[in-house]
Amino acid sequence: MLKIGGVLNIIIAVAHIIGLFWAEKMFEKTGVGEGMKELAQIHPSVPYLLTIFVAMLFFIFGIYGVWANSKTRKLPFLKIGIFAIAFIYLFRGIGEQAYSLINGTITTSETIQSVVAIIIGSLFLFGGLKKWKALSAFRKK
Repeated sequence: MLKIGGVLNIIIAVAHIIGLFWAEKMFEKTGVGEGMKELAQIHPSVPYLLTIFVAMLFFIFGIYGVWANSKTRKLPFLKIGIFAIAFIYLFRGIGEQAYSLINGTITTSETIQSVVAIIIGSLFLFGGLKKWKALSAFRKK
């Protein structure tokens, strides 16, 4: 499960970088167009730099998921990292839907993004629970 969540994060990171070639269209499709226009007023490069930063975060999340079961390379704060990533995704998915529902502003794009966030968050949560439950059972033997 962690590996699937990790690969999905890496795909999302790459999609962000590729999307920069069609930045305005990508920003509009994902619902951040107005916010990015405001940031562009500060400096034209800010939306691009922010997107690259977000892509780097997705890539780091992906590395944590993909390498979580690695026997050779241990990542720092692996357990905390996996559950923090799960929390971030679940909070984002559930929180956005709750906020939109309360304000009556639910859109198809937001719903799809929230469902994807909940799926990835669940992969990290249940993958982490499975990984460390197995470790604790192994240690008891």
